[in-house]
Amino acid sequence: MPDALRLALGTLTILRVPAPRRVDRKVASAAMLLAPLIGLLLAVVVAAVVAGIQWLAQHSGPVSAATDIRDLAADLLGAVVAVALLAWFTRGLHLDGLADTADGLGVKGTGPATRARRLEVMRQPDVGAFGAITVMLLLLLQISALLLCLVAGHGSVGLIVALVTGRLAITWACRRGVPSARPDGLGAAVAGSTPVVAVAAITVAVAAMAFALGRIDHDSTLGLSLSLVAAVLVGLAVAVFFQHRCVRAFGGITGDVLGASVELATTATLLTVALTS
Repeated sequence: MPDALRLALGTLTILRVPAPRRVDRKVASAAMLLAPLIGLLLAVVVAAVVAGIQWLAQHSGPVSAATDIRDLAADLLGAVVAVALLAWFTRGLHLDGLADTADGLGVKGTGPATRARRLEVMRQPDVGAFGAITVMLLLLLQISALLLCLVAGHGSVGLIVALVTGRLAITWACRRGVPSARPDGLGAAVAGSTPVVAVAAITVAVAAMAFALGRIDHDSTLGLSLSLVAAVLVGLAVAVFFQHRCVRAFGGITGDVLGASVELATTATLLTVALTS
């Protein structure tokens, strides 16, 4: 297995893979470019589980007046299980990064001393009020958005596009020109490592994948394809804006900022699909 794939899988999932034989800027760059592929892997597994839940619900009893309620309950269960599985498959690192980043951004003030204080707050193992509230609200948004996608019959494609876009946000965060907030840690290893041309090419590929998924969906319409492409762009726009805010607040990106970018881009993408498809 190539070192870049080992690094990507070991960093972004719970999978236990052999450690990379070497980790340098070239390997780090390739690993971050592979992040959307990891999102696709997670999406296929989670979507299969959700589809299994829906199938069991549809075949669990005779058709009756309560069938619609049973199907809705199955969709809700599927949405909750999907979000829970994603947290488990990633060891909760992205959610932890979101909580830490929210706590850091909650520190008021300007100047180098404030930046240092924010980074210090982010290193602390406990979760503050900003972090706890942010994670709770984001999980509710993810579950609600995925539920709407499932009810509309677009749960699988919505989930795939959202998880791939969420990991593409990492690729964007690591693009050339984005500094690291610290001289050590994951952020320092990957900041500025992905060439802009490669980032743009992968983004076009993800948008094309989203369009294709809309066309092959069982309720295929041009509107769904356009909605999925728009969702990719909205998710990335939210992530890039957030990353710009973090560079101003912290002086660069950190591993926590990468995790937060994943969760925000995933949520924004899911919401866009839910509200436009």
